[in-house]
Amino acid sequence: MPLNENEQRILHEIEKRFHAEDPESARRLGSTTLPGYLARNCRRAALGFIVGLVILLVAFASSWILGVFGFLVMVVSTVVLIHNLHRMGRFGIQQIHSSTNHQRFGEALDDAARRFRRRFGSDGE
Repeated sequence: MPLNENEQRILHEIEKRFHAEDPESARRLGSTTLPGYLARNCRRAALGFIVGLVILLVAFASSWILGVFGFLVMVVSTVVLIHNLHRMGRFGIQQIHSSTNHQRFGEALDDAARRFRRRFGSDGE
């Protein structure tokens, strides 16, 4: 449902005041997208999982309490990762993939095969 003129004017005024009072927050919020925010949380959760695994492997032999702590860090990180991936959904993953300018895996393999054939194809004949 579109906003009427009065509501649009009020919204515009609120936005102007927000930009005037806190330009740093306005800039940060203006440049952040939901999929980007969720992807950042996924990276942090994956890092947390790795840290928990390292704690588990290193500390479990000397102290089972630290090993259990590492395991709990892994479990919490996994839950956060799955929750953020679920929230991101297919559209968010596609948007992040298209915004990073990465090639698809198949295209990267085709390019590598072409370069390999060009480089070594004429030498073998």
